[in-house]
Amino acid sequence: MLAADIAGYSRLMGADEEGTLERLKACRRALIDPRIAEYRGRIVKTTGDGMLVEFASAVDAVRCASEIQRGMANSNVDVPNGKRIEFRVGIHVGDIIIDDNDIFGDGVNIAARLEGIAEPGGICISDDAYRQIRGKTEIAYDDMGSQSLKNISEPMRAWRAQSATAAPTLVSADCSPPTLALPDKPSIAVLPFQNMSGDLEQEYFADGMVEEIVTALCRFKQLFVIARNSSFTYKGRAVDLKQVGRELGVAYVLEGSVRKSGNMLRITGQLIDAKTGGHLWADRFEGGLEDIFQLQDKVTINVISALIPKLEQVEIDRVKRKPTESLDAYDNYLRAVASAMPYTREGDTEALRLFYRAIELDPDFAVAYGRAAWIFVTRKSNGWLVDRERELAEGTRLARCAAELGNDDAAALCWAGFALAYLAHELDEGIALLDRALNLNPNLAAAWYVSGWLMVYFGEPVEAIERFATAMRLSPRDPLIFRMHAGVAYAHFFASQYDEASAWAERAVRARPTWLTAVRMAAVSGALAGRLDEAKKSMERMREMDPELRISTLKDLLPLRRAEDFAKWADALRLAGLPE
Repeated sequence: MLAADIAGYSRLMGADEEGTLERLKACRRALIDPRIAEYRGRIVKTTGDGMLVEFASAVDAVRCASEIQRGMANSNVDVPNGKRIEFRVGIHVGDIIIDDNDIFGDGVNIAARLEGIAEPGGICISDDAYRQIRGKTEIAYDDMGSQSLKNISEPMRAWRAQSATAAPTLVSADCSPPTLALPDKPSIAVLPFQNMSGDLEQEYFADGMVEEIVTALCRFKQLFVIARNSSFTYKGRAVDLKQVGRELGVAYVLEGSVRKSGNMLRITGQLIDAKTGGHLWADRFEGGLEDIFQLQDKVTINVISALIPKLEQVEIDRVKRKPTESLDAYDNYLRAVASAMPYTREGDTEALRLFYRAIELDPDFAVAYGRAAWIFVTRKSNGWLVDRERELAEGTRLARCAAELGNDDAAALCWAGFALAYLAHELDEGIALLDRALNLNPNLAAAWYVSGWLMVYFGEPVEAIERFATAMRLSPRDPLIFRMHAGVAYAHFFASQYDEASAWAERAVRARPTWLTAVRMAAVSGALAGRLDEAKKSMERMREMDPELRISTLKDLLPLRRAEDFAKWADALRLAGLPE
C-alpha cells in the first residue's frame, strides 16, 4: 500500500485555491497517474490532498514513488517556495480487507502513518517493505529506527528513502540548500566499522570503537569532523565513498573493520581521498582486549599523521587521554549509549541502569555522569518523570558531578551544561560549560545543538539559529536532526517569524509525532501564524500525551530568561486551547 498527501495543502489552498487545484490536476495528468499505471498500481481512493494506491509488489511501489518524487522535484525548480506542491509518501506491506473496491485494515493504517512522518518530497517505508525491496532497487535508505506511530499499538522500525529533494535551509523550511562546500581545513567522516566477529551482540562494541576514534579526531581544532550520527546513516550499506564525500561535504573518509575473538582484537582501517577514491593510508592493528585504548590511539594518530604531518606533539598527547581506564566501565557505557539512542522510555530506563553501573565501576567516569544526567532531560521533555522532584534533583546531581570531573572532557561538559540549564534553570552556569566544551572541541555537533537551545532560553534567537546551523553542517544526515529542526522553530518563534516557526515545527513533528517539544511549538506557532484550526489539533495531540500540562505549570518547562518571551509563549498556548 502506498499512501500520499500534499505537505502544507491547507496553506496552499488558502493562498490560491484555483491555482493549486489546477497545478495538482496537471501533475496528475502528466506525471502521477501515468507512473502509477506503468508500475501496475491501482488507485483505491483519492482525497482533496492525497491518495491511497495498491500495488502487486513493494518493488513496484517504491520505484513508482521514487519516479513521482523525482519528477515533482524537477517540476518545482522554477516554482516559488510558497506555491510548490510536494508529496509525502508512506509505503507498507501487510494484510488488507477489500470491501466494495475500497481497502481497510492495519496495512492501510500503517502506510498512512508512515506518510505522516515522511518529509516533503520524501518516502518513508516500513521494515516489512524494506526487507522485500532491499538490494532490488537503486534507491538508498536511511534507518530511522523504531518509530511510535499514532494509533498503532507497537513501535515500528521505519526507513527513509534518500529523497529526490534536498532538506530545507535555515532561511526557510521549504527551501533547498546549496551543495555542501568543503570546509577551509582538512575534513573527514568516519564510517561505521564492519563487525567481523560474526556476533550481532558485538555491534555495540564496533560502534563504540568508531565513536572513540571520532571523539579523538574532534579534539583537533585543525580538523573538521562529521558527527557520528550522520556518518552512521551509512551503516550496513555498500556505499560509493566519493558519493559519501559529496553528501557529507568532506575531503576524506575513514572506513575499517573490527574483529573481536575471545580476548583478541584486530582493527583494520583505510583513509580514502573522497574526491578521487584513492587510498592515502591503510593499516592493521592487533592486540589483546586490554590494549583496546592503545589500538584506538594508533588508528587515530595514524589518520591524523596522514592529514596533518606537523601537528604539535602536545595535541597528539592530548588525544591519548581516555575517559576511563576500566574496560568493564567502558563496556557498560557503550551498551548504555546504544540503549539510549532510540529515545524511548524503556530504552532510557535501561541506559540509566547501565550508566549507573559504569559509574559504580569507575566513579571518576565524567562523561557517564553527563550522559546519565541527559536521561533525566529526555524524561522531563517527554513528560516521563514519575517522581518529579527526586528525579530533577538526581539529574542535577549527576550534571554537577560531570562538570566537576570532566574539566577537559568536552562531551561531559556538553551534557552537564545543558542538564543544569534545563533541569535546574542554571542558565549562566550551563552556557559557561557549553562554551568551554566548544573551546575544547569545536567539532562537537551535540554541543552546538544544545547551546543553540540555551541561546533560545537567553533570548538570542539569531545566535541560536547560527548554532543550530553549525550543528546541522557537522551532522547533515543525523537521524535525530528533527531535534535541531525543532530548535530552529523555537528560535524563529521568539524572533516573531511565525510562519517559519510553524514550517520548521511541522518538519519536526512529522519526523517524531510523539516528541512533545515539537508538538508544543506546532501549537503555539500555528496559533500566532493565524492557523487556529491546525494549532488546536496540535494542542489536542499534546494534551493526549501530557494531560497534566496547564498554563500555571509552564514556568518549569521552558527556562526562558526574558519575561516577554515567556508571556508570548504562554499567550500562544492559551490561544491554542491550553487551560489555565
